[in-house]
Amino acid sequence: QVLLVESGGGLVQSGGSLRLSCAASGSTSSINAMGWYRQAPGKQRESVAVIATGGSTNYADSVKGRFTISRDNAKNTVYLVMNNLKPEDTAVYYCYVNTGWRIRFDYWGQGTQVTVSS
Repeated sequence: QVLLVESGGGLVQSGGSLRLSCAASGSTSSINAMGWYRQAPGKQRESVAVIATGGSTNYADSVKGRFTISRDNAKNTVYLVMNNLKPEDTAVYYCYVNTGWRIRFDYWGQGTQVTVSS
């Protein structure tokens, strides 16, 4: 199994920046995609950014051009640099890891709060 530890959330003003980090431990050799999801009160959890093992990325339309996802496989860590933050970015951000060769399984971090004030 994989354990995920998130860090980097906080309170920022509109237009500010934050960098989220998520370090994985355990069965890290089986990690496939890594990414970030978020959930605001009263809304569904949505995908923000996902990065595959080979480095290809997918972003939600709402964050394209503002957020950048990256990963360091040697450190088993995924990052999310968030620039030009907006109040609508306010949510709990969850680290995500997909594992497995034949049978796949999803792991989630505990979540870190990001609050953007206007």
